[in-house]
Amino acid sequence: MKNHLFTGIRPFSAIIEACWKEPYTFQRLLKDIIAGVTVGIIAIPLAMALAIGSGVAPQYGLYTAAVAGIVIAITGGSRFSVSGPTAAFVVILYPVSQQFGIAGLLIATLLSGFILVIMGMARLGKLIEFIPLSVTLGFTSGIGITIATMQIKDFFGLHMEHVPEEYISKVAALVGALPTLNVGDTLIGVVTLAVLIYWPKLGIRFPPHLPALVTGCAIMGLLWWFNIPVETIGTRFSYVLADGTHGHGIPPILPQLVMPWHLPNAQGMPMVFSWHTVSALLPAAFSMAMLGAIESLLCAVVLDGMTGKKHHSNNELIGQGFGNIIAPFFGGITATAAIARSAANVRAGATSPVSALVHSLLVLLTLLILAPALSYLPLSAMAALLMLVAWNMSEAHKVVYLLRRAPKDDIVVMLLCMSLTVLFDMVIAITVGIVLASLLFMRRIASMTRISELPQNLAGQRRVIRINGPLFFAAAERIFEEIAQLTEHDTLIILQWDAVPVLDAGGLQAFRNFYEHLPLEKRLVITDIPFQPLKTLARANIIPIPGRLVFFSTLPDALHDESIAQITNSN
Repeated sequence: MKNHLFTGIRPFSAIIEACWKEPYTFQRLLKDIIAGVTVGIIAIPLAMALAIGSGVAPQYGLYTAAVAGIVIAITGGSRFSVSGPTAAFVVILYPVSQQFGIAGLLIATLLSGFILVIMGMARLGKLIEFIPLSVTLGFTSGIGITIATMQIKDFFGLHMEHVPEEYISKVAALVGALPTLNVGDTLIGVVTLAVLIYWPKLGIRFPPHLPALVTGCAIMGLLWWFNIPVETIGTRFSYVLADGTHGHGIPPILPQLVMPWHLPNAQGMPMVFSWHTVSALLPAAFSMAMLGAIESLLCAVVLDGMTGKKHHSNNELIGQGFGNIIAPFFGGITATAAIARSAANVRAGATSPVSALVHSLLVLLTLLILAPALSYLPLSAMAALLMLVAWNMSEAHKVVYLLRRAPKDDIVVMLLCMSLTVLFDMVIAITVGIVLASLLFMRRIASMTRISELPQNLAGQRRVIRINGPLFFAAAERIFEEIAQLTEHDTLIILQWDAVPVLDAGGLQAFRNFYEHLPLEKRLVITDIPFQPLKTLARANIIPIPGRLVFFSTLPDALHDESIAQITNSN
């Protein structure tokens, strides 16, 4: 049987299955166009808001939605996923952009793309199954809390020369800056957030993002009438084109091919691309890749449940990797599949990755036509968008349900992951969460391994004991200590293993120590050994020892054996 690196890898699987193997009709194309335009309306303001939240100019978010969106739609393994900048990345990207500038952020994105491709080639697409719900819910809720906190400054128009990176210091600085609150920015933020919250309750099947922003801009116009200042994309961000033209807001040009290391670092100087730079950015790149893998695979699983289709997990990781490798050369920051936009894509009637392509083309068209108008968007309205995204991402209803109904172990893991994500970073939270969840799970499973005495008609110092549960390192030592205490005065010990599904190295060592330290007058009999423990014993060369250790296929065989009967009769 052939087994090599590319087994199970099918490039372009989603688009081939959806548009080639299945008939792609004009009706399907029309549905994909409508879905793509719908998602594009949602994605354009979000892409800009997420770029601003990540500490870079808003056009980089649009470049990401356009370039990475196209590449991932073509090469990925989920036919309904829509990829671009997502809220989950903000807490990782912002520190990188502040320390290394846009150049460092793009290089880290490039490195994360290679890591994602390696993960897909190594067929790690099923890794999502090994991350407990308490861990994913903990770190996503923590990310939501962090994102919401980061938006307070722009939402209220606070004046702060420096925003600390540490969460507690950041909160203290925000509280200290509250006296500088800008009434205009606050009014726009509150009204925009109100429209975002209450628009869906009107029953109108249209994304709330555009009406909310239009309403925010209308309030801004009234405030300008009364000469009340409001900060916008145009007042904060500026650009310089290749011909020397200066402008404010978003440049009205398509993404340009540029080497990421030729862009400025945090000090405004060209990035020095060296092994030292790569080493400094690798931890952040690994965080991006891990979060991108988790987000994209979670999104694909959700979409499978909504549509009844199946994604190709390894191909999806490779597609995400290609998108994050190519996008930085056109100014794109880290991208992954966005659950909210992808779900909206399905609800709008999408049938194939063509809808994601249409969404990206609409973003490109917006750059060419509407860039000057986008410069007038108020930053407080953009902050309101991200606050709602943060709330949705936190999944507060699931957190409350888990706090009320879940076992205490899961509650501890979730709260720990949430706290570590807020106070430190996502990688620490996931690592500690998975380790703690694994230890608690092993403790739970170990407690399920027990022994019971079987009521067999054996005279004298004889005992039949059934072991129920896995004999692994966390349980085996305790089990054999209990057997030793129970059979202290017995000369014949029969252990039935029919309910022992697993015997690992720790269990094997505990078993070996048990029978090797038995007194010479004791005899040990093992019966009903399942395949995996039997295979483990054979590999360890555990063989019968005359007068000491005997194996039987079944318990009745052992009880009716002449040698056992002789021992029983002699006592």
